[in-house]
Amino acid sequence: MTRVTPTLLIVDDEKPTREGLRAALEDKFDVYVAEDAASALKLLERESFDVLLTDLKMPGDDGFQLITRAKSLPKPPICILMTAYGSEEVAVEAMKQGADDYISKGKLQIDELELRIQRALKRQKLEVENEQLHQRLDDKFRVEGIVGESAAIHEVLDVVRQVAPARTTVLITGETGTGKEVVAKTIHQLSPRARGPWVAVHCAGLPASLLESELFGHERGSFSGAHERRLGRVESAQGGTLFLDEIGEIDATTQVKLLRFLGERTFERIGSSRTQTADVRLVAATNRDLQALVKAGTFREDLYFRLAVVPVHLPPLRERLTDIPLLANTFLREFSRENSKPVKGFETAAMEALLKYRWPGNVRELRTAVEHAVVLCRGESVALGDLPVSVRTPAAETMGRETQELIHSGRLTLREAEKQLLLHALQECEGNRTEAARKLGISRRTLHRKLHEFHLEGF
Repeated sequence: MTRVTPTLLIVDDEKPTREGLRAALEDKFDVYVAEDAASALKLLERESFDVLLTDLKMPGDDGFQLITRAKSLPKPPICILMTAYGSEEVAVEAMKQGADDYISKGKLQIDELELRIQRALKRQKLEVENEQLHQRLDDKFRVEGIVGESAAIHEVLDVVRQVAPARTTVLITGETGTGKEVVAKTIHQLSPRARGPWVAVHCAGLPASLLESELFGHERGSFSGAHERRLGRVESAQGGTLFLDEIGEIDATTQVKLLRFLGERTFERIGSSRTQTADVRLVAATNRDLQALVKAGTFREDLYFRLAVVPVHLPPLRERLTDIPLLANTFLREFSRENSKPVKGFETAAMEALLKYRWPGNVRELRTAVEHAVVLCRGESVALGDLPVSVRTPAAETMGRETQELIHSGRLTLREAEKQLLLHALQECEGNRTEAARKLGISRRTLHRKLHEFHLEGF
């Protein structure tokens, strides 16, 4: 990659000074010179400079006026003021006029001047990169549908902006459906590892006997069925990001190995004594209370502290109601385009129903509900009747006496009552399907089948 030499404009009415500075700095910079502010402005308006190094006292406009004009340009340079009249008052005035630094000619050392210029350039580069990061982050979140105006979401965005460029391990917490994996992907895509691999492992979907092998790999013959060497997800994520979803579900043996990896970035494949290293950033997520699991003795405290270096908590949708209209309209535009339907908004009653519903499935459930509404919508606006019955029927939230009365009166079918029972159980268990199945007295497999039957997979 070709290294671009920074451009430097030196402005001083004393020829020996400006030519001396040119000779001293031209090895490190592409140097231009001007004898007064008027000549300097012509150059600044014609070309873009990285740094402006100007004297204070000159014929015509002085250094303060030149800096003010330079800072008003579309691409303002870093401005450093030089003066033989060194004083605190001059320094303060220089900063007021927009100068980035100030140096006294009487104490001018070329090495110090060069160091100050390099520091200013580095600071400017970081500021530009930070601004780009903010823009990319905002764009990414809007593309993925995690948008919002609530203070809670702004807090999440602020943390993600700060942590994305680092290598630090991040723990994302929040209820099911709040968008934890989207946030994790955003952290990866906004990091220096964006061009590296993104590798996701959903820990709850793998039995304990396979999880260790899935993460760290195994050698041929290391256990029954290991017919060939297999690289683990850690090795596959080399130079990128490893995302461990539902981290609270991992077994004790895997916890020990993961703790070591986080501490040393080393591991061994199952059946091998050879130590491997991996340059991998870890981002984990869970909908469980890991601190409660630590107290219960099922999750290692030292592993918890290794994971939660920077915690990011995603609030449930019911705690950021002001975001619901924005999210709903974002999803509506998406599904209107996808289904080639000219749906432009929500009727008042429909939006009121969205705002009253508690959304146990969070953003994921809202997205599914809006898709359902767009598909069924016959006009230009989503009506109350276009929404899923679980959203538009208040009884679905409480499953109390009112629901029983509806069943007995015949106004609520057995099928609708069954659906509401599922919704109520999922809400009480905060979206945890295993707990909901246990509460209902059915198997997890049966619960999955019922959710599919009632189009509730979004929970």
